[in-house]
Amino acid sequence: MKAMCNFFGVSRAAYYKWIKRSVEPNKDTERMTLVREAWLKSRKTYGYRRVTISLQQQGHSINHKAVLRLMQKMNIRSVARKRKPYKNMSQLGIYHRYENILDRDFSATAPNQKWVTDISYIRTRQGWAYLSTIFLPYINN
Repeated sequence: MKAMCNFFGVSRAAYYKWIKRSVEPNKDTERMTLVREAWLKSRKTYGYRRVTISLQQQGHSINHKAVLRLMQKMNIRSVARKRKPYKNMSQLGIYHRYENILDRDFSATAPNQKWVTDISYIRTRQGWAYLSTIFLPYINN
């Protein structure tokens, strides 16, 4: 043993440490599978920060630096999604445009003379929600 260590220029302590390290199971194998599963579950769009948040929400105790190191070790990274091309509604022929009759004159002398509305689109987990507000301006003189 001593002759072999001298021949290769390695100390005996380093040799025994190498033997011990080769026998012990890798601590990161379980964590690597967790990271890979979270990354695949996100359809490969999550980076190390969001993978970390996902794993922590599942109850695993893992640091973002460890996730980054493991993702680099497995050579995986987030894939940017392709942006959908912008579609102008007037080009599709389904957008209705009306004249601006009010021209920002919102004062009315009686009820139901002028109605102003707006629609907001709110993205939710279930899909799109639509919020429509209607304003009936009337000043009682």
